[in-house]
Amino acid sequence: MTSLIESEEHQALRKAVSALGKRYGRDYITQVIAEGRYPTELWQDAAKLGYLGVNLPEEYGGGGGGIAELSIVLEELGASGAPLLMLVVSPAICGTVIARFGTEEQKRAWLPGLADGTKLMAFGITEPDAGSNSHRITTTARRDGDDWLLTGRKVFISGVDHADAVLIVGRTEDARTGKLKPCLFIVPRDAEGFSRSPIDMELSAAEKQWELVLDDVRLPADALVGDEDAGLLQLFAGLNPERVMTAAFAIGMGRYAVAKALEYARERTVWKTPIGAHQAIAHPLAQAHIDLELAKLMMQKAALLYDAGDDVGAGEAANMAKYAAGEACVRAVDQAVHTLGGNGLTREFGLASLIIGARVARIAPVSREMILNYISHQTLGLPKSY
Repeated sequence: MTSLIESEEHQALRKAVSALGKRYGRDYITQVIAEGRYPTELWQDAAKLGYLGVNLPEEYGGGGGGIAELSIVLEELGASGAPLLMLVVSPAICGTVIARFGTEEQKRAWLPGLADGTKLMAFGITEPDAGSNSHRITTTARRDGDDWLLTGRKVFISGVDHADAVLIVGRTEDARTGKLKPCLFIVPRDAEGFSRSPIDMELSAAEKQWELVLDDVRLPADALVGDEDAGLLQLFAGLNPERVMTAAFAIGMGRYAVAKALEYARERTVWKTPIGAHQAIAHPLAQAHIDLELAKLMMQKAALLYDAGDDVGAGEAANMAKYAAGEACVRAVDQAVHTLGGNGLTREFGLASLIIGARVARIAPVSREMILNYISHQTLGLPKSY
């Protein structure tokens, strides 16, 4: 279970997912983005092959695996040029939280659909005024008889237009202390008082970003996921997989960029030999490959710790993995574009669009600076400045 040498099952999963990704490839994603639609065909094929729910419990239609298996799926799709961002959100965050803390009714209502692709769930935590400080979340839920009334705003929420519901992070008042504590609510997309508007992004992606407004959205008691008093435990049950999956997304993107650069460097000849024979080209690509492999090892460690139930160890490793993968991805994409020179900025070679995408891996879902804060405080025991 803790071996860093992948099992035959994991190797087979990689090979199978890679084959699926290559059937679609970067051209497919580029076309989907240009047409302003969702990669439905790839999503449905991944669902039919059991990849979407590979981390979800077998009794609810999943594959019975964990985040280790799901991260393989996302990484290999990314390495083929056809990543699915909602894998980070729907099965990894929402599916994991519901599987761990949901009621039996919630599990039966959502997990089979998340596993077979017939249902999609988005995740809402980021707010306009809270930024990286989740303790400043102002979306609040208050009781009204047996119901909840949820009010607040969320920004940069992916895939809401295709989701059946959004798992919203709100805050409720602790009856004993009066302090606000985080809680999770399933909010149907068509709930009264729940509205959305698109955010105009420079980033070209199949999954759009949205601002959400919740104006006294009335929810039944069973919209609350898990224990009202569990607080951060339930929240980080979703955030740690999110960091692991973001690392997988970044590593896949970096691998794709390096592969395209290697293909070009082997064939492009300016003097007497292909440019890949020159160390000024070869060494930076070798460094990019090393960085991606090192990040991948930490990602695998984080996934294994999480799947083994070590939430504390997984928290540290997941943050490290996300940091390392984000940095490695940015460097890999930059070097790939530089290797192709002017061609690296053309639509024909399809690398320029990754420049913005790679930056996202540094920024979301938590910035590299906040990860450094986490490690300096939680791991190294240094005092806080905030």
